[in-house]
Amino acid sequence: MTKILDDKLQTLRSHIDEIVKDLHDLTVDIGHEELRRIVSDLRNRINEPFMFVIVGEVKAGKSSFINALLSTGKEICRVAPQPMTDTIQQVIWGEREEVITINPYLKKITQPVEILKEIAIVDTPGTNTIVEHHQEITERFIPASDLIVFVFEAKNPYRQSAWAFFDFIHAEWRRKVIFVLQQKDLMEENDLSVNVKGVYDHAIKKDIDAPHIFAVSAKLEQEGDFLASGFLPLREYIRENITGGKAPVLKMQNNISTCRNLNERIGKGIEDRKRQWEADTAFRQDVTETLEKQEVKSLRQVDMLVENLVGGYDRITLTKEEELADGLSFFSLLKRTIAGIFTKKAGAQEWLEGLARELDQQLHLELQNKLNDNVADLADSIQQMAKMIDLKINASETILRNNHDIFSDIAERRANVMQELQETFTRFLNRPENFSADQLFPDKKPGSASIATGSGLAVVGIILAAVTKLAVFDVTGGILTAVGVLFAGFTSAAKKRKIMVGYQLEIANGRSLLASELSGKLRTYVTAIKQKIDANFADFDAMLEREAVQIAKLEVRQGGIEGRLVGVENNLKN
Repeated sequence: MTKILDDKLQTLRSHIDEIVKDLHDLTVDIGHEELRRIVSDLRNRINEPFMFVIVGEVKAGKSSFINALLSTGKEICRVAPQPMTDTIQQVIWGEREEVITINPYLKKITQPVEILKEIAIVDTPGTNTIVEHHQEITERFIPASDLIVFVFEAKNPYRQSAWAFFDFIHAEWRRKVIFVLQQKDLMEENDLSVNVKGVYDHAIKKDIDAPHIFAVSAKLEQEGDFLASGFLPLREYIRENITGGKAPVLKMQNNISTCRNLNERIGKGIEDRKRQWEADTAFRQDVTETLEKQEVKSLRQVDMLVENLVGGYDRITLTKEEELADGLSFFSLLKRTIAGIFTKKAGAQEWLEGLARELDQQLHLELQNKLNDNVADLADSIQQMAKMIDLKINASETILRNNHDIFSDIAERRANVMQELQETFTRFLNRPENFSADQLFPDKKPGSASIATGSGLAVVGIILAAVTKLAVFDVTGGILTAVGVLFAGFTSAAKKRKIMVGYQLEIANGRSLLASELSGKLRTYVTAIKQKIDANFADFDAMLEREAVQIAKLEVRQGGIEGRLVGVENNLKN
């Protein structure tokens, strides 16, 4: 007779219904089709009776076993010499016999049999069938099961395909299993005992605690030999453990177990996804820190280059200042004036013009040499910045792979972002315009002819040489022009002090301008390259931001479902 659930169990069942709905919504949002289908099947069957799912190889006698267990005297599940079960057949209670085709792989058979008011029996295709989809559709039905009845042919219960399918059931779903050795009437008693013991030992090795094994003969049961058929112990097991009001509670426990299994799979997937996000975040932080360290190193190189140039500038200009002071003394000027009258030696004006030319030549030579000595080091530092980032991109860690159980689509999306990052950065390194200095000299194109023929990193030295030369010679050119004008105004010794003060002022201003112009432009260049390198990570950064938000939301939802399942499970036990 039908068992009516008490108020507490009705309430708990309602809670389970709500949890399963939320779990279904979670699988839909995740976009995992297999999990969505499994939870959808669970929702559809959650209020059905306790479900026996009969599995085993083709011709193991599954259909005969079901017919004998129901004991109607009719062939509810067809039996024939060739394999007959080509669909899943769910036998349930109904006031009249009826066969309802649900889909090409599932039929429901209603029968007015008393035991079917508490349990439903599912006959499945053979696990070793050669017919396409049979094992697949059997596997798909397992998560909705409450008890797996594993039927072996009594003569040979050791076939590898049968136990491989058992491993799937046990490892994937941890379903309660009982073992049935069918067709025992075809064996001698001693041989049957050996096979029963063999199945028992095999089950123990596979971590089944106290396995239940029943040797039966559907033929003897249907012929009325109830003592010899072996069905009496099986029926007693069903009465003691399942029917008699126990089935609804057991089914709710199984539903909770299935939900926890699925939710734990999602939780593990979220953990993997979070580990990948953490690895990617650490990788991104490493890139940022590397760029900052390399920028500091390059800026130190800039400071050294400027210091060396200014040092050379000071040495030349100081030497010329001493020559100028000495040459502008009264006796030196008098000597040059007299000599200019009686000989072809240069007079004071010509001497000053010569001094200005020497200053020009020596400054250019000194600064050119300093540039040649120092630009290569700075170029190497900037190239190292780019090369180190390239190496880090190629060495980034992949945890979430394309074959991931839950988030293969996320793994593929990430793989595409990483591949695009690698390709984009490679193109960036090979394009000279990414290392150009147009922002420093918008009205000039330093080294443009040479740049056009090289790769990005190859032209860094050329660009730096062009930048420094333009900056240096623009500044020194202005200084030398001012000095030349100052010297040109010389007429008498009375202007010596004015010339010396003017020279010192122009040299000091030039020194300050040289240091600030060169340092400013090179620092701007270094920082601009760093920013350009960092800009390649825009899509990667956007991915990290999306992942952080999505993972946090998934953790809350998955954790909430787990907590509610634990609560319902505890209430069901009390």
